[in-house]
Amino acid sequence: MLFDSSLRKELARSFAATLVVVLTIVLTILLIRMLGQAAGGRVSPQDVALLMGYTAIGHLPTMLNLALFVAVVSTLTRLYRDSEMAVWMVSGVSLVQVVAAMARFCALVVLCTATLVLLVWPWTNRQIVELRERYEQRSDLSRVAPGQFQTSANGRRVFFIDNQPQLAASSPDAAASAQGVGRNVFVLDNTGERESVTTAEGGRLETDADGRRMLVLAHGTRADLDLATGNKTLSQFNEQRLIVSERAAARLDEAPPKVNDSLTLLRSNAPPLQGELVWRVGLALCGINLVLLGAGLAAGGPRRQGSWTLLVALLGFMVYTNLINLSQAWVVAGRQSAGLALLMVHGSAALIACTLLWWRNGGAARFSLRRA
Repeated sequence: MLFDSSLRKELARSFAATLVVVLTIVLTILLIRMLGQAAGGRVSPQDVALLMGYTAIGHLPTMLNLALFVAVVSTLTRLYRDSEMAVWMVSGVSLVQVVAAMARFCALVVLCTATLVLLVWPWTNRQIVELRERYEQRSDLSRVAPGQFQTSANGRRVFFIDNQPQLAASSPDAAASAQGVGRNVFVLDNTGERESVTTAEGGRLETDADGRRMLVLAHGTRADLDLATGNKTLSQFNEQRLIVSERAAARLDEAPPKVNDSLTLLRSNAPPLQGELVWRVGLALCGINLVLLGAGLAAGGPRRQGSWTLLVALLGFMVYTNLINLSQAWVVAGRQSAGLALLMVHGSAALIACTLLWWRNGGAARFSLRRA
């Protein structure tokens, strides 16, 4: 049918243009945020591009829903404003047929959104957690290049390594066990009250039962200076432990629920996991309701201002997405079950959208005639 093909082509053009604009804005914001985190030492500068890619893929379902919603509203608003919709309706096309024609195009976008949020979203979060964990688990000693001084994160210690052991390429086990090992280590520690200078033949990294990162020095000498009294102490040791960080980075089994796959969330009864599942399913259902809601909001006469319609639609999108986040918080707090939260938010949105479509499709006129 000519109407179906023309409507789908215009929807596709509007959707692609909107998605490019939204994606550009999001990537710009992510670039600024990641560069700030890299400058602050929270992420590795070498991983900025990867983190941007994973984060953008994670936000892609929301961007697809927004682009689809804006495409539906803008396309139908233009058709009503230019009186094209009036011509089609005189030819026998109803608003229900308009929604059916849009559904053939929107179904692909909704299916893509559901796939991304249910399958790809946990994978991207897992990759982000692994990148951050790998960077955070690097100790102050492992960041030191041979022959260079390195200041610790809190500024209290200065490390120096004369050289690092050369590992044979034919012994991968030895290479794995020697990670974080240095030879001829120099450590200057200033706590404000005491200053100590420690030299050792070698050092390695360990994690204790409390999750703290420990620098274990072997066969060395330590000179302590009490800054208040000026007393000096010289001692030798076979092994000495220094706390490098108070807590090691979280492991994947301790990571937030968003790194778990959807099947694990479905099998679990824990409120945090159920809340994450409600958010994922809600974002997948969001696209269907947004198409219906956009068709109802855009319907009107040629004298309606299209800009106001788009502003109202964007406000409705913000309210809807915030309600999805709120439903997740309800489930996590144990105030509602997952099924009830989905029914309240998305059932109400579907009811409002269908009522608006019925009203725009002549339901108001038929209701007035029945009352008369």
